[in-house]
Amino acid sequence: MTTLIQQLLEEQQDLTAVDRFSQLHAAGDLPAQQKYYSRLLPASPPAAGQQYAFNVDLDKCSGCKACVTACHNLNGLDENEAWRDVGLLIGGTPELPIMQHVTTACHHCVDPACACACPVDAYEKNPVTGIVKHLDDQCFGCQYCTLACPYDVPKYNADKGIVRKCDMCSDRLADGEAPACVQACPHEAIAIQVVDVARSVAEVPGRPLVPSSPSSDFTVPTTTYSGGPPLSADLTAADLSHLSPQHAHWPLIIMLILTQLSVGMFAVGLLVGLTPSDDAPQMPAMATAAALVQGSLPAGGSGFTNPLSTAVSLSPAAVHSAVALLLGLLALGSSTCHLGRPQYAFRAIIGLKHSWLSREIVVFGAFSGAAVTYTGLTWLDIAPPWLVTASGVATVITGLAGVACSVMIYVFTRRQFWNLSSTSARFLLTCPVLGVAGSWLTLTTFAAIAQHEDTRALATTCGPWFATTLIIATLLKAFSEFRIFRHLQEPEPTQLKRSALLMTTLLRPVTMLRFTSGLAGGILLPIMAVLAPATAPVQVMLFSLLFVSCFAGESAERFLFFTAVSPDRMPGGLQS
Repeated sequence: MTTLIQQLLEEQQDLTAVDRFSQLHAAGDLPAQQKYYSRLLPASPPAAGQQYAFNVDLDKCSGCKACVTACHNLNGLDENEAWRDVGLLIGGTPELPIMQHVTTACHHCVDPACACACPVDAYEKNPVTGIVKHLDDQCFGCQYCTLACPYDVPKYNADKGIVRKCDMCSDRLADGEAPACVQACPHEAIAIQVVDVARSVAEVPGRPLVPSSPSSDFTVPTTTYSGGPPLSADLTAADLSHLSPQHAHWPLIIMLILTQLSVGMFAVGLLVGLTPSDDAPQMPAMATAAALVQGSLPAGGSGFTNPLSTAVSLSPAAVHSAVALLLGLLALGSSTCHLGRPQYAFRAIIGLKHSWLSREIVVFGAFSGAAVTYTGLTWLDIAPPWLVTASGVATVITGLAGVACSVMIYVFTRRQFWNLSSTSARFLLTCPVLGVAGSWLTLTTFAAIAQHEDTRALATTCGPWFATTLIIATLLKAFSEFRIFRHLQEPEPTQLKRSALLMTTLLRPVTMLRFTSGLAGGILLPIMAVLAPATAPVQVMLFSLLFVSCFAGESAERFLFFTAVSPDRMPGGLQS
């Protein structure tokens, strides 16, 4: 039986990596630049059905972050850029507390979410080594992979306008050299190993990489953490309860709100029967402009004859569809502001087979084409009514399909705050909320400016329907969003509890704005509009306030959608 003294003496004979390197260098047994760390590399490259993977010996990781520094220096990363993180797991009991450092980088997953999500195929998984590599030249900086990866591995570089990530120093591996993190660790805590892909897949169910980390069944990460007894499931990441709002992505907020507003207005126009063949009087567009300049717009909108404008008539349907079209085109244009390299936006359809972002772009492209056609037909008023209606239906169908793709973009990430039911309710109910508010304002304003009594009558007749639809959609949406606060009662800091805490603490002013503005514009003002008829100028002011309130509420809701999400992450992977 080995005594404690003998055990300690034996441990003293086991030199660290630094000690062994020092002895070899002093003895001159190895030439300069010799591959000292060959023991930390596999003896042979991966065979069929195998791939390279990181192995981390947790017993040897001291949290010194030498691996982070080496990775940063060798890859020439910017000051605030890091491809490897070091976190901390804590737990245990007061009598036996546990503190475990965890180093983590890209896990070179069997089914990488970054590659599945990328609309330009800027990721490739090497068929021999299994290394997931980012193609910098192909990337156009949409940042979707940063949302799709459950481990926060891809890092967006704003200066370069692209995403970058760890590639396991593949160029060094190809020459038999150890990756920077492997070679820099003073305790040899990181090694490269060959893993069997089928075995990795079989071991995935219910097995997170370490406690508090995301579930492995999404992407099947290949990194293994070994050393000593298995980590207790009671351990938690030291930063698990830390609350930090995520990036707002304002171009995406604008794009999502305006596309749903545009689709909603087109749908409302069809439902209330707005067509160029309405019996409401029509005024030639050029004559209307001239009358507005001269201040002599006649009542009823008739009495002008302009031979240059007989082909284009300014009808309620034409104005309504034009407003909806302009909002839709503005939405699609604003989306390019989210790209780091917008000049390569044309590449976005490359990933059509697997990326919901590519599908959204293609479908909204079809929507814009259908919307332009429908708007053109309503302005020219030369097509049969059935063709105008058919083009309007096609516009609404493609628009709703685009909204569905927008929903799936975020559902794909498997963040609980972005689950299917919640995201669908948010995005689809924005269509009637803003669609009704925008249509009501457009018709009322057009009736007041053009003095179209029939249009004013149409807006008044549809008023109860508009108000009812707006109130119901607002209540449904408020109920759907308010359910998040029931998670405040949960004992553990789950994803949804952290989101609820963010909304009631750091994001409380935005949360208050969302519900006060949304409920005022969606419930209070519609009731006032129906119960208190007023003159045309007062109506325009009232519906302007209604629309602004609804739009402010939806903008705050979408801001919270991005900033209040709090996904599970690897220890140390907190991003502000």
